[in-house]
Amino acid sequence: MSLNPELLATVRGLITQARQQAVRAVDAERVLLYWHIGQVILEEEQHGADRAAYGTSLIKGLAAALQPQFGSGFSGRQLERYRQFYRTFPIASALRTQLSWTHYRTLISLDNPDKREFYLAEATKNNWSARQLERQVNSQLFERLLLSNDVAAVLAVARQEKLPTEARDIIKDPMVLEFLGLKREAAYYERDLETALITHLQEFLLELGNGFSFVARQQRLHLDGDDFFVDLVFYNRLLQCFVLVEIKTDKLTHQDLGQLQMYVNYYDRLEKLPHENSTIGILLCADKNDAVVKISLPADNQTIVASKYQLYLPTQQQLLAEVRKEMDKLDQA
Repeated sequence: MSLNPELLATVRGLITQARQQAVRAVDAERVLLYWHIGQVILEEEQHGADRAAYGTSLIKGLAAALQPQFGSGFSGRQLERYRQFYRTFPIASALRTQLSWTHYRTLISLDNPDKREFYLAEATKNNWSARQLERQVNSQLFERLLLSNDVAAVLAVARQEKLPTEARDIIKDPMVLEFLGLKREAAYYERDLETALITHLQEFLLELGNGFSFVARQQRLHLDGDDFFVDLVFYNRLLQCFVLVEIKTDKLTHQDLGQLQMYVNYYDRLEKLPHENSTIGILLCADKNDAVVKISLPADNQTIVASKYQLYLPTQQQLLAEVRKEMDKLDQA
């Protein structure tokens, strides 16, 4: 007997859906269990005269009693995490059902409340996996967005209290491309970097930010007998505009900016629809001179962005140095 392919696909879909729902239900119960354990520990701790000493001995005693029976998930270190979980998220009804314990374990490791709120909102809104959340934290996404915005603006976009209206609301500088696996000391061509970005398109879209979708690679523009090619074309549904990406593996020049400006003008005049916003151009470069960028572009420029790329995760010290540099520029402006 030959099976109806549609019937088989339907049954497979039902099984997959049921399994996914079961996993989510288990994750949700695990999160609530750990929250309640943290609540019990913290409330019991309040009864001790010396709360710190009593709390430490309480966790040690619980671990000694629970770990042999229930395993490593109830070690002293884990019980301390559950306690911290309750302290950080004291309202059970505010816990997000989309997030697993692995998500929350990353979130409670963040000391800065603004940073924690940002990643909580972004992980929920974008349905990030636990691994994607960890990657965004490790790549210092929050700090990189602060290089061109203030905390209030970054949080407002994350909470969806306001839509991004210009490139700097969502474009990061620097962009971190450690997922490409390219060695920073190796010599490579722009086409190599472009190919790597296409190969890792899902990760690159995550790095670009919210609302991006891929349109074309090496998009041909024909101008009175001459052909030009845009490296990568995206569309952003939040900004409602095309986003053109040009890749430069050397330090950018004013000629690079002029070339990208021509591509942006082409899309604005010949491609975009009347209801769409002005095209954005991103020059993804190995290095840049901010003064050259500022002088080469119009004073009221809102559409051309020069962003350095890094092939490795930045350290906290590197990000702090970038923040100080940007603050010095603002003081001198």
